[in-house]
Amino acid sequence: MLILTRKLGEVIAVGDDIKIVILDIKGRHVRIGVEAPRQTKVYREELYQIITEQNQKSTQSQSVQIDDILSKYKNKIGKT
Repeated sequence: MLILTRKLGEVIAVGDDIKIVILDIKGRHVRIGVEAPRQTKVYREELYQIITEQNQKSTQSQSVQIDDILSKYKNKIGKT
C-alpha cells in the first residue's frame, strides 16, 4: 500500500487520466474529488463489495439454471 500525505487542494495522480483532489478536511473527515474518464467506474468500497456479491450470486444462479436445463435436455435425448 502506498501512503501519501496531502494538504487541502493538493492532488494525487493515478496514471495519466485519474486525479484525486483533496477538497475539504474537517476533523477526522476528508472530502475528496475524483476526476476520471466517464468509462472509469468509481465506487465507495462498501458499495463495490455489495455489487461484487450481487454479481457473484447472479452468475451462480444462472449456472444452476443452465445446469438444470442441460440435464433435462440430456435426459430427453437419452429417452428418444
